[in-house]
Amino acid sequence: MRFLLRPGWLAFIAAVVGFAIACYTLLAPWQFRRNAERERDNNAIATSLATPPVPLAELVPVGAAPTRQLEWRRVVVRGHYLPREEALVRLRSVQSQPAYEVLTVFRSDEGRTIAVDRGYLRPDDNNRVPAYPAAPAGDVQLTARIQMDETDPHHRPPLTADGHPQLYAVDSRQLANLTGEPLMGSYLMLLSNQPGLLAELPLPETDSGPFLSYAWQWLTFGAMALFGLGYFIRLELLQRRGDSPARQPEPTDPLVQRYGKSRL
Repeated sequence: MRFLLRPGWLAFIAAVVGFAIACYTLLAPWQFRRNAERERDNNAIATSLATPPVPLAELVPVGAAPTRQLEWRRVVVRGHYLPREEALVRLRSVQSQPAYEVLTVFRSDEGRTIAVDRGYLRPDDNNRVPAYPAAPAGDVQLTARIQMDETDPHHRPPLTADGHPQLYAVDSRQLANLTGEPLMGSYLMLLSNQPGLLAELPLPETDSGPFLSYAWQWLTFGAMALFGLGYFIRLELLQRRGDSPARQPEPTDPLVQRYGKSRL
């Protein structure tokens, strides 16, 4: 077994064991988590569709922020838009096409300010922000879905382009920093036929997705890697002992036994 201490074998063993550990501690659990998240979202969307809208104050008291358990719930809120307090969210994809989303501040009758996602716009032929209607003035009533804030994984700061403040994620915290308004955490996504709506954002896919299958595949790959490592170690041992099944038996011809193998 001393051959296992050679650099080549040590590197091979480290690579295989490292891959197996990654399969069991990182890759498979990651897919299991994604499957659990998809199930949670699907259940929340189903609950939202089956539950009538209720006033926002019934679910989220003034001064509080929505919890994740309330995501996708439909709520009703009265108040008025602050049309000047607005930002676009760039680099979005809606139905596999590029889009901008529009976030506008809304002040409710209870006095709190809320980020409202008014839907999406398609960029023009020059990939710039097109002209779009401003949020309506005056008191309105909105029906919308509660959504959790996103976080830009690259932590890019807001910028100004095409004359509009722009963000890289639908994030009420960044909108609050831009506008100076103390926004309620999270945001509301408008439903169809609501005042100020541009184009309604579709619901996400509600199928179970491939995540559970991928998780089991990673577990299988990890087991196969360890099995392959054991097989190659055993094969090396057999070859070193001269018992490899790949070796052919010596010929039994008497002439060969007497004079040896031909060197031709």
